[in-house]
Amino acid sequence: MSNDLYDARTFWDLLSRRAAASPDHPMLIDANDRTVTFGEFVAWAERVAAGFYELGVREGSTVSWQLSTRIETVVASMALSRLGAVQNPIIHIYREREVRYVLKDANAQLFLVPGTWRGFDYRAMAETITAELDHPVQVVEAYDSLPEGDPSTLPPPPAPPRDGEDAPIRWLYYTSGTTANPKGVRHTDETLIAGAAGLAIALDMSPDDVGSMAFPFAHIAGPDYLGTMLILGFPAVVLEAFVPAEAVDVYTRHNATMAGGSTAFYTAFLTEQRKDPGKKVIPSLRLLSGGGAPKPPEIFYEVQREIGVPVVHGYGMTECPMIANGSPHDTDEQLANTDGAAVRDCDIKITQEDGSRAPADVVGEVRVRGPMVCKGYTDPALTVAAFDEDGYFKTGDVGYLRDDGHIVLTGRIKDIIIRKGENIAAKDIEDLLYQHPKIAEVAVIGLPDRERGERVCAVVELASGEASLTFPEMQQFCRDAGLMTQKIPEQLEIIDAMPRNATMKILKFELRDRFST
Repeated sequence: MSNDLYDARTFWDLLSRRAAASPDHPMLIDANDRTVTFGEFVAWAERVAAGFYELGVREGSTVSWQLSTRIETVVASMALSRLGAVQNPIIHIYREREVRYVLKDANAQLFLVPGTWRGFDYRAMAETITAELDHPVQVVEAYDSLPEGDPSTLPPPPAPPRDGEDAPIRWLYYTSGTTANPKGVRHTDETLIAGAAGLAIALDMSPDDVGSMAFPFAHIAGPDYLGTMLILGFPAVVLEAFVPAEAVDVYTRHNATMAGGSTAFYTAFLTEQRKDPGKKVIPSLRLLSGGGAPKPPEIFYEVQREIGVPVVHGYGMTECPMIANGSPHDTDEQLANTDGAAVRDCDIKITQEDGSRAPADVVGEVRVRGPMVCKGYTDPALTVAAFDEDGYFKTGDVGYLRDDGHIVLTGRIKDIIIRKGENIAAKDIEDLLYQHPKIAEVAVIGLPDRERGERVCAVVELASGEASLTFPEMQQFCRDAGLMTQKIPEQLEIIDAMPRNATMKILKFELRDRFST
């Protein structure tokens, strides 16, 4: 905790301090073995900042970008931080409806796109959308080249906020809308750095470690992980797309010590490990880490047995990038069965239905307060509804705090299945069914039922090499494990692949829509 980088209040200040402390240490490495040091990175970002300045970007200008995870994207983002621009990262899977809404709501002046990437023409989409907007938006390709200029033309970096002064909004993130429009989440550099500091303390990595970034940098986890890298001074391997066998090759080549991203990444590495059980899949690996989706306890034990490293799982969301995280110093039991303890300065409150704070081990809604929580939404009405009278953000998640301070998540409020008036947590059933040898992935959902209100449905992706799983077989497995009768799934659906978002989280709403008809 003597590291003074924890006290940085802007990303540019944090980057500058890191570059001064370790200019020749690697920062980013890509699949083509390109390596950029911290010192090289900050100089490059200043040149790109000058290029953006020539395009008219100023402090407070809103710049949207829909870019893949590559070194140039991180450079562009930090160049915008150098200017004090408001950044609006857009996940690459968003298409016309979402992007049109986001560009309009954010009032973007510049839109950075990769051109044609992975078979989709982002520039064509951008030009079609921006031609329809009632304010001008300049579209610029920013993939393997970025605009550059003379750094001597730049104004001084924006000053960090003074003590007691509100930090300016520097980031707009839009959560995916299913039937409604996406919600615009407002963050400052300070909120994101506070989350990164919490993750840095939990992971306790060193400059000798080599991390990885195979998830979209446009996700809230992007600056969160970048901030952790800058605080602790370790490099990361960046991948534009996560292809397990290719990732293993790159990570092995560059001696990655930490990999992951979400639960789906853990299972992908297990699959790769099982191709050659006698050889560690990534020899240098010492831990898997991630979040964004539930982690069945059995995954921890499978990874530990077969790969020989712990899974250090965490909990966060767009509105609060870090809430809790496991630590390599936690016990196996804590790592397997919880999502970690609250990160530094995050206050977690479990709220019962009557609004009171729940005691240890009592389930309720998870609410959070602290310097990493967002500054509300672009829609003021949503902001009012999102916070309680004590300033806690209502996460919409359900769980409980243990006596040891670790949190256990049992699902989303909307994922609670109400069967004949009884609340059933989907995660309890998922954690059990994941242990079935024929099941690779499982999602438990509630479906409308005239008699029961909702019935319990298990949607299953079979393990490799398995041809079938019968309904009686699945029910008997649950009975043998002692699952109460009310929780045993009353419907089984087997699918080829789970629908997922950009961070590999299973999209339960799509499953509900599919099997409710």
